[in-house]
Formats: sequence, C-alpha cells, structure tokens
Amino acid sequence: MAEITIKDIAKKCGVGVSTVSRAINNHPDINPATKRMIMDVIDETGFIPNNSARNLKRTDAKCIAVLVKGITNPLFSSMIKIIEEETQRSRYALVLRHVEEQEDEIDVALELEKEKRLRGIVFLGGLFDHTEEELKKLKVPFIFSTIGVNISDQVCKVDFSNIAVDDRLESEKMTEYLLGLGHRRIALITEKMGPIGSLRTQGYREAYAKRELDVPEELICYVREELDHYSMENGYLTTKELLESGEEVTAIYAVSDSLAIGACRAVLEAGKRIPEDISVAGYDGIELGEYYNPKLTTMKQPVEEIAKKTIWLLLDVIAQREEPQQIVFPAELVVRESTGPC
Repeated sequence: MAEITIKDIAKKCGVGVSTVSRAINNHPDINPATKRMIMDVIDETGFIPNNSARNLKRTDAKCIAVLVKGITNPLFSSMIKIIEEETQRSRYALVLRHVEEQEDEIDVALELEKEKRLRGIVFLGGLFDHTEEELKKLKVPFIFSTIGVNISDQVCKVDFSNIAVDDRLESEKMTEYLLGLGHRRIALITEKMGPIGSLRTQGYREAYAKRELDVPEELICYVREELDHYSMENGYLTTKELLESGEEVTAIYAVSDSLAIGACRAVLEAGKRIPEDISVAGYDGIELGEYYNPKLTTMKQPVEEIAKKTIWLLLDVIAQREEPQQIVFPAELVVRESTGPC
C-alpha cells in the first residue's frame, strides 16, 4: 500500500494542503470544525506528518537560513545552538545549510531565497570576497558573522551587517605575547589559501615587523589541503613534520585551537615538554582547550555574545527596528599552562 501523504489527507477532507498544514501546526487561522475534521481523518488513516512537509508553510512564512562554511569547526556548534534557540523564541523557523568550500554562498542563498521565501540570512564562516553586484541580488536582510574580512577595509556600499573579531589584529596580539616571552623561533601552523588563516598569518607577520624582527619563513607551516584544514589530525601531522625537519622551534602558534591540540600531541610524542621545551598557543577559545592537559593558551572569541548579537540584529533589521551595522568584538588573550618563557 502506498504511503499516505499530506495531499491525500487534503483530498479526503476536501480542503487545500495549506489548510491541512495549518491544522497540523496548530495555526490559529483555521476554522475549529475544519481542524477537528482534519485531525480525525489523520487519526483514522494513521498519517504521520513528514517534518519537512509539516514545516513547509511555516518556513515559507517566517524562515531564516543559516549558511555555514566550515561546519566541522567546533566554534560553530555552540553558535548554531544559540542562533537556533533565539530564532525559535522569536517564532521563526530555521534552515541550516552546509556550504562546501568550493561553493559560492551567495549562489546558495539565492536558491534558498526562492525555495523557502526567506525573511533573512546568516552567513557563518568563510571569506568575504563578494562584489557589490552579487550582494545586491539578495532581496532580504542578511548578516555576515565570524567571516574572514579585513575589518579596516571599506567593502562596498551595500547595506548589510557584519559581526566578527578582527582576526588580523587579534593574531598580532597573540604573536606579540609570545615574542614578549622571549620567543623568536615561533612556528605558525596555518592554512595556505583559507580566509581566516590568511588574516591570522598577516597578524603574525605584523607582530614581527613591529619589533623589526625577520619573520622565520621556514617556520610558517601550511596544513594538508586534502584534510579538514582545522582538524586536530592536521595539526598533529603538520607539527610532526615540522619537528622531524630539525628546524629549531621554541614556540608553536596554531591559528585554531583544534590545530593547537593536535600540535601538542606531536610535541609530546617527540619527547618534548610543554611549555618547558616548546610553548604552544591556539586561537578561538573552544571548551576542549580548557580541559586539555596542559590547558591551552588561546585567543578567545566571545562566541556567545557574537551568536546572540548576530541573530538579534538580524531580527531587528527584518522588523525595521534597526539599521544594518558593522560590529567588531574584542577577543581575549587567555594565558594557561601551555606557554611560558623561552
């Protein structure tokens, strides 16, 4: 026997699919007698509403999309949870979409905009390299959150919101902290082409330049392209290769905590002590770093504040209570057990 669909229920009741959807979702805009009839037919047939079908009309009416580039980044897990909670509290539905590295998030957003009749869009992660012409294609309010963008640059004249920390500046602060401990041979574990890695690499270089020191180019180590760029495995393998090269290293700065934790494992396996022989520092402030042994020194992003401000601002712009804003949050240097004097 063929599976009963919402269309079958609508046909049996002599109503439209949208009316059945309203009955299932307890929508107030439906005649009580009609709702009772529909629910009786659903009980008789044993029809089980499909989640996506059940949400279809609701998402068409009030729906926000979150497009995530770098879904494996542990930083995004807690952010998505907060955004989801705040969205539901405001009676909006949420569409979560993973954007592949090679995909253009604007193209993905335009498809979703047509399909779901979105009210707003959150772009989470990735790189801001979109033209004014591309952004003008989006017809709903949108906000970039934790996107790799040089905050000091004037991007374009399109009204949109951007919330992030200044990756270049905060990375410079982390490198400056390690240089202040007397380290000069600071290895950098970073990505070659990625947006976040590029900005944090700039900060690393600028810290050396401000002290009029030569950057140890041989210690800038790029993670493996074929692996997740921000995985512990990539941090481990990249650091292991560095240590086996015989280059002198007194500190390692990884552009994410996940990479730094992998680096710690490689350092310990090589028979080195942390921080007595090699200091290790990360960036992001994920929870795992606080419970790793040794506890990880990091540049902590205010994840909860960024996530809440992201969704609150987007909802305010949708409701025309606020204008789009460019907001820069400060990061916090959290010194723990994994770093010490050279």
